[in-house]
Amino acid sequence: MKRQLVLVHGRSQQGKDPAALKKQWVDVLKQGLGDRTLPIDVDDVRFPFYGDALIDLMDGRTPDQIVVMGDGVDAEQRVFMQEVMTEVKERAKLTDAEVRAAAAESGATPEVIEQGPQNWGWVNAVARALDHKGFSGQTVALATHDVYCYLIDQGIKDTIDEGVAQAFTPGVETVVVGHSLGSVVAHAVLKDRGQDEGWVVPLYVTVGSPLAIGRIKQSILVPRWPKCLDRWYNARDKNDIVALYPLDAEHFGVGDEHEIENTEVVNQTPNQHGIAGYLDKRAVANVIYEALGGV
Repeated sequence: MKRQLVLVHGRSQQGKDPAALKKQWVDVLKQGLGDRTLPIDVDDVRFPFYGDALIDLMDGRTPDQIVVMGDGVDAEQRVFMQEVMTEVKERAKLTDAEVRAAAAESGATPEVIEQGPQNWGWVNAVARALDHKGFSGQTVALATHDVYCYLIDQGIKDTIDEGVAQAFTPGVETVVVGHSLGSVVAHAVLKDRGQDEGWVVPLYVTVGSPLAIGRIKQSILVPRWPKCLDRWYNARDKNDIVALYPLDAEHFGVGDEHEIENTEVVNQTPNQHGIAGYLDKRAVANVIYEALGGV
């Protein structure tokens, strides 16, 4: 039986070679498989690339330019990011004193920090303080920006969704892997289009997923189990600040009839969020391998 694998990437991939990125993902997955071989041909691995389209739709500005300086961030986006960073601050057990100290390092005035989440300087101070605690504050800030653009801007969402949907073949069993922003995109595409398009998805794997962050979950409205999906497997590093919570009943309930399987892994990449630190794990590689027909 023919099977396919669809890999949905995360943020900050603009300007990169899609073929090279696909090879990187496949090579790392092969590391996780050890002495076993990928049970499908590499031509049946699909890598829908939207990195350049995302930047084009943001008028050519990179998230780094937008987030770090706060330039061109509208009021709605400020509120979205402030709410996410407040939740991350609490989860990471950052104190106000640590945020003030981080702000002072960047030259921010005490008044800026005392104004709290309503001020962009506070957002950057929280990101810097997270860095001091061993997390990657910039990673979560930039990922939050991209997730916001995807969830709130219907034009961006429609363009990305259509590109990802082209990777599926109706009636062909397709295993899907979504990383970071890609997990948000893949979830939306599967639940909104999967059944109507005739997709057959025996397994959806999410890694480094921000889906359970409160403000992001609210923007999804009602988390749902895609009707085209048989099994959902989620892997996270507890120190991956983007994957703030497991996708369990408490944080991302998808109904009484279904349960997302959650596992913790150790992601060895510098920000503990990179795809290489997830796909090379035997536990993650095993579920993909088996769903693709490996024995």
